Amino acid sequence: MTTETYDPDKMPFVAPCRTLDAGAPFRWLAMGFADFRRALPQSIGYGLFMATTSALLSWLAWTYGSIWFLLAMVGGFIFLAPLTCIGLYALSAQLERGQPPSLRRALRAGLRRHIGNELTFALVLLVIFLVWARAGAAVSIFFPVEANPSLRDLATYLGIGTAVGAVFAGITFSASAFSLPMLLHRKVDAITGVVTSINAVLRNKFPMAIWLAIVVVGLLVGVATAFIGLVVILPVIGHAAWHGYLETIDASAFPRHESGVTAVPRRRADGHA
Repeated sequence: MTTETYDPDKMPFVAPCRTLDAGAPFRWLAMGFADFRRALPQSIGYGLFMATTSALLSWLAWTYGSIWFLLAMVGGFIFLAPLTCIGLYALSAQLERGQPPSLRRALRAGLRRHIGNELTFALVLLVIFLVWARAGAAVSIFFPVEANPSLRDLATYLGIGTAVGAVFAGITFSASAFSLPMLLHRKVDAITGVVTSINAVLRNKFPMAIWLAIVVVGLLVGVATAFIGLVVILPVIGHAAWHGYLETIDASAFPRHESGVTAVPRRRADGHA
């Protein structure tokens, strides 16, 4: 715990970010996989729970909804994936501090201690998702009504739908890439975390585009393997996202939490506290 005093009115509005190279996302993956191996039972258990929950929700969507509702659920999962990784960030934080990995302590640190800010962030993501779902429904007016639509008509429909989805995915990704790890790491509010994340993504467009592609492909592979792949893919991505945050964001100007995993400094000599 820290004895320093901080004046909230003198805290910066946004945390500065570092400039990333194109190889950064692959370094994060390597470190994420290393954490996955070091906390194997906890990571597998976390991934198994999330994969089972995703499969159950998809089955309900397919059984009591339609293929379109199922596709919306899959899209929503990609939108809300950052929230599902909060416990994995805490597991990586434990490993960095030389603490034995504990899923129970990770969930307590990641959820209960910061539930207010996380609920605010979840509400923001939910609003974005609902607007996206409404926009996706509106795109259906471009769906060809002819019995045998031309390739041009289909291309127009798919192109507009893809463009709309890409805009909302970009907004969500920019807001969530670093904000949730920052909420866990330092004592900041949700708005500061979101603004910091958007600023960092905009200043590192190319490497963050690579990271986004890795995340989307990984999640799609996990879904395509009947959610079995998510048991491994989701924990590795979650651990990697934590390391991505530490490499990208300099949050040293913000105070530590008074209690919890991140209340004490990291036991690593890589320059990131």
